[in-house]
Amino acid sequence: MKILVTGFDPFGGESVNPSWEAAKLLPPRIGDCEIIKLMLPTEFVRAEELLLAAVDTHSPRMVICTGQAAGRAELSFERVAVNLRDASIPDNAGYTPADEAVFSGGREAYFATLPVKVMAEAVRAAGLPAGLSLSAGSYVCNDVMYTLLRRLDGTDAIGGFIHLPLSSAQAEGRTPLPPSVEISDMARGLEAAIKAAAEYLK
Repeated sequence: MKILVTGFDPFGGESVNPSWEAAKLLPPRIGDCEIIKLMLPTEFVRAEELLLAAVDTHSPRMVICTGQAAGRAELSFERVAVNLRDASIPDNAGYTPADEAVFSGGREAYFATLPVKVMAEAVRAAGLPAGLSLSAGSYVCNDVMYTLLRRLDGTDAIGGFIHLPLSSAQAEGRTPLPPSVEISDMARGLEAAIKAAAEYLK
């Protein structure tokens, strides 16, 4: 089984993005699954294009997109992506959409097709914080999730999105100190989630 895992490049003045740093640490195989890793730019249009190209090229059975969410204290498994672009800061291409659709005339929302409860429980069983979230926001993370689920709709492939906290290194020295998790622990959590999802599909 092929599993595509994506993370983002740094944005918003950060020097790293824990989503890509954690994804990079995943082994090339987890059980019987081949892990394909892809870094997406934090850009509305380009991220969509690269994600869809990777899906077309690799035909993965599962796609797990990840992104940074400062302020979150756990690995957050998103349940819903909405057809909305509304950015409070520019993306890395300088684009700041306001009240725009991800896809004109598209469905208002899509639900994640990953077994999010099973995956979150597996992360908690590994000793790491995890939970479910009902909002992927309206920035590039939501855009990617919506685009992915729209492409996978009607196929046997499943997909979704996981928001990750800041890394411990990113949080260091900030006041007040934001919640954070070590990148190695995030990678361990992702691996546990992937194992659980792969087992669920058998």
